[in-house]
Amino acid sequence: MAVAFEDLPPVSAFPVIPGRRWGPGLWWSATTGRHVASGSNAMRTQLMVLDRDPRVVGMAGRPVRLLWRNGRGQVRSWVPQLFARYADGRGLLADCPSHAEAGGERAWKAAVAVSAACADIGWAYRRLEPLDEVLAANLKWLAGYRHSRNRGREGLAEAVRDAFACPRPLIEGVKSVGDPFEVLPVVFHALWRAELAVSLDVPLHERVLVGPGDRQGTGGTETAADHLAESVTGRGRWVGAGE
Repeated sequence: MAVAFEDLPPVSAFPVIPGRRWGPGLWWSATTGRHVASGSNAMRTQLMVLDRDPRVVGMAGRPVRLLWRNGRGQVRSWVPQLFARYADGRGLLADCPSHAEAGGERAWKAAVAVSAACADIGWAYRRLEPLDEVLAANLKWLAGYRHSRNRGREGLAEAVRDAFACPRPLIEGVKSVGDPFEVLPVVFHALWRAELAVSLDVPLHERVLVGPGDRQGTGGTETAADHLAESVTGRGRWVGAGE
């Protein structure tokens, strides 16, 4: 429990699979200001969700290998794809399959063992299901503005929040503040941080309704990002020892 898994490098490299469009890479985390090893497009998408969740304080790719014996005494091992640390000290181990059946029987047997091990120390394990295409595309767009440099010049972030104190179409609020070329990145950064709120279930466009977020820059624990994380990672299946 004292090991900072979020600071550890991968225990093994992510495999490169010929013919796949997406391969291993690095995700720059706005939460930690560091890169996180990523093995697939599905994993990068889940890293986006965790990076936007204010409860998450650390992340790492493949930082731990679990070993156990099956019912016949044979040694088995598994390396979960990602680890996330929450502000209250809890940990999450997760795999990010590209579809529900990915990994086959071996993956599901490993999921049962890893879930039981996590339960023993008060952690959680999940197989995180792929996101809806529209939601994933919206998150990817907002993630492009996750760096703090997109807060803009002094006072602009506050002006943006004031402009959307009451829900209104995106472009109307932007133009009320100033030049869209300067203001739009600030709005997208505020949407990433949940200082502003928008429905991510429909494609983002200039007339989409934008309103005040739950966080409003205060760093509170209950935010729009919380609700997004619950709606997204909540779809990841819990795997119990009884399965």
